[in-house]
Amino acid sequence: MAKREFLAEAVRLATESVENGWGGPFGAVISRDDAIIARGQNRVLLTGDPTAHAEVESIRKAIQVLNPEAPAIAPDRVDQSTLKLVPRPQGSADPVPERARMLQGCSIYVTGAPCPMCMGAIYWSRIDAVYFSCDQAATAKIGFDDSFQYEDFQRPMDQRSILIEQIHPELGAEAYQAWTDKPDRHPY
Repeated sequence: MAKREFLAEAVRLATESVENGWGGPFGAVISRDDAIIARGQNRVLLTGDPTAHAEVESIRKAIQVLNPEAPAIAPDRVDQSTLKLVPRPQGSADPVPERARMLQGCSIYVTGAPCPMCMGAIYWSRIDAVYFSCDQAATAKIGFDDSFQYEDFQRPMDQRSILIEQIHPELGAEAYQAWTDKPDRHPY
């Protein structure tokens, strides 16, 4: 399939979401080896879940497709899953030499430029490429303006629009120590 076809499918999903009253005009398709492996559409109004964006929905589905029996649960099947360890990319500042593969080798096609939450999910899932149709300005024109979030992230924590305060670091340190002490921890 061509990029245009993948994007057309994302647009179809977005339109379906709007027509059914499920959410905004956002659809996403994840491809691998020139085939669609997952589809997602905005379902915020359908579910009441503010994280039910097309990109997040498609990432969750792609993981289910690639890990149908959750092979990561069985240590002898980890290398068959998205959790297979792969070397960090050349030139990466990542201090860990290997991380879980996740969705490396995949691309995502979306109707609009991803919001900060979705871009975070895309980075964490290690998708290789993002292709979108409508830019942030076009998305803002229809009432979905994420610019305030991008601006807020650049401010010091004590100047952000949401109260962010570190409390009781000694409590969190217990969980961090458990991770540090785990001899078979799996970096992801």
